[in-house]
Amino acid sequence: MSPAKGSLGREQEKRVRQAFTRVPFARLLGIKLESLGAGTAVLTLTLKENLKQNSGVVHGGAIASLVDTATAFAILTLLGEDQQVTTVDLTISYLRPLSSGRARATARVRKAGRRLITVSADVYARDGNLAATALSTYIRLSDPTPRPTVE
Repeated sequence: MSPAKGSLGREQEKRVRQAFTRVPFARLLGIKLESLGAGTAVLTLTLKENLKQNSGVVHGGAIASLVDTATAFAILTLLGEDQQVTTVDLTISYLRPLSSGRARATARVRKAGRRLITVSADVYARDGNLAATALSTYIRLSDPTPRPTVE
């Protein structure tokens, strides 16, 4: 099944935005939810001193956390209230160092299958240049397909 295109319904967007407020790690890093669409999410991260490594650039783990959060929320826009997913893998190509301003991650569901969901994300520097690109796979923890019971 391919991701839905277009905008979210008001209730679905409200549910996803409320879910974002319940992610303490995103709050700790300062990740902000900018926008949502069906199968998409845009999140930002202000690049603060406490996110930098010893060479003065933002730690790759902070960028990975931004990407992982953005991809998860792009998926969440397509899930029902009782469905959950978790990350299976995350591959990031860091293309340029980031040191100041805000990083913006745009995530898009590429394919939503019965069990696995593939998502891509791009991270942009404050000047609009591509700083990182990523591909991630998630697995559904709750199978939406009812299975026959075996007695």
